[in-house]
Amino acid sequence: MVYRAAPVRVPIQDLVTASSDLPDDDGTGGLPQTPAPASARYRPISPDLAIAPTVSVIIPAMNESLNLPHVFQTLPLWIDEVVLVDGRSSDDTVAVAQRLWPRIKVVTQQGWGKGDALLTGFAACHGDIIVTMDADGSTHGGEIVRFVGALLGGADFAKGSRFANGGGSSDITAARRYGNRILSGMVNRLFGTRYTDLCYGYNAFWARHLSALDLDCAGFEVEAMMNVRAAASGLQIQEVPSFEHPRLHGASNLRIMIDGWRIAKVIAREWYRLRSARTTERVVAANMGQRADFAKSQNSSPEVLANPASCRGA
Repeated sequence: MVYRAAPVRVPIQDLVTASSDLPDDDGTGGLPQTPAPASARYRPISPDLAIAPTVSVIIPAMNESLNLPHVFQTLPLWIDEVVLVDGRSSDDTVAVAQRLWPRIKVVTQQGWGKGDALLTGFAACHGDIIVTMDADGSTHGGEIVRFVGALLGGADFAKGSRFANGGGSSDITAARRYGNRILSGMVNRLFGTRYTDLCYGYNAFWARHLSALDLDCAGFEVEAMMNVRAAASGLQIQEVPSFEHPRLHGASNLRIMIDGWRIAKVIAREWYRLRSARTTERVVAANMGQRADFAKSQNSSPEVLANPASCRGA
């Protein structure tokens, strides 16, 4: 795992200078009427940057109709695809989303939990880059350009952090902050990372790495699993400073003690899983070494020893 926190450096093949007549704002003002076509080779995402890869944004939501107008107003117009994963809402969440972003893709979650919702969204999206954000107004769409820039700069996984330099939160409680610090410390010690924020839902990564993440949990522990498996898979990770805003309406489904315990169990299980895999690799390597030594002493090859039938005559 290569952990990077350096400034974003964008390869020249992935960007071109945007035209001089771009607006002075960050491209997030107003609601989308005609989202940028995915077929465009390059499209501007800031006054001095344009990109070619397509971007999908996954937004899990359940009964968030009052928060969605703010969320969608912050989304940049250059996004190629927005996937709303509806957790079988009892309010007008789906209707509001379709009104705000006419080309939105809505998929209904069949299971329960945030992890299950994200897996549903991952299966439905088609972008080269996948961004995950929340539907409660706590994450701002204007920050997506930072995550995309980090990926274009060479990162495989861009991990949002409220505690990195330039990040912050006006929503996190003392108990959540303390719990996050303990859990982040566990992961850093066990997996050799330097994470400042383990339990945050604003992340982005190249879609080609979905198989490396291989997510298989249903609840709020999904963010911790993503971060741990990204590190264990050797992906290049860059923390991106992000500011968490207070939830606008409604109440969070997060249960500090219960979900904190589930996250701790995921960390322990992933550490055991990684240790077992490394033990298996060492055993296999040792066996192959012994076979190679024996083959050398017998003036044969390990392949012949592995398949003695190949030595037989026709």
